[in-house]
Amino acid sequence: METPNTRLTAFGNQLIEVHNWLREELARLGDDIDAHLEGRAERPRQLRAHCLAFCSALTLHHTGEDAGAFPALAERFPELQPVIEQLEHDHLFVADILRDLENLVEGLDDRPPGPEEARRVRVTLDGLAAVLETHFLYEEKKIVAALDGLGSPGDPDFRPPAWLESSGND
Repeated sequence: METPNTRLTAFGNQLIEVHNWLREELARLGDDIDAHLEGRAERPRQLRAHCLAFCSALTLHHTGEDAGAFPALAERFPELQPVIEQLEHDHLFVADILRDLENLVEGLDDRPPGPEEARRVRVTLDGLAAVLETHFLYEEKKIVAALDGLGSPGDPDFRPPAWLESSGND
């Protein structure tokens, strides 16, 4: 049975669940590239489609945070403004890496990537994974408690933020 406290805690946990899903998807992309580089697969299966879907999901997640979560947190917790500014800066940096990745996989067309192209994609994925892991850990450490403190379903003024309602689909 869901209690007000479990629902409240779910706000922060939902962010972590989205991050974990994004981590898993990024790892699967890396596995596809590794299989190709190690000769276990002729070419990464549907690399272009998988990569573009991942890039789109991550972009939607960050856009939702920038447009919804972060303004709500800044309003309720003004002391988080420096954290939010750093997270928004990270989002811009990640967007640049995603553009590079998208450009690499767009160039693959319908042909198998050569070893050098696969390596470039893998290096870009490795850089993205490192940046995202640092970003996710920082975000989780700094704002999960604030998300949990946005309100309680038992409070008369409580309304789940719109960004939270849709974030599970990111």
